[in-house]
Amino acid sequence: MGGNILAAEKGYRSGCGYSGGFALLVVLFILLIIVGAACFC
Repeated sequence: MGGNILAAEKGYRSGCGYSGGFALLVVLFILLIIVGAACFC
């Protein structure tokens, strides 16, 4: 069961490509800035 999930994730990552992961990272970074700004204000 765990092996199948790992294989599916690997296939998803290779299909999605680097740009998909980078876009997700940018979104998380923007959310972090918004939360940080809200806390400081």
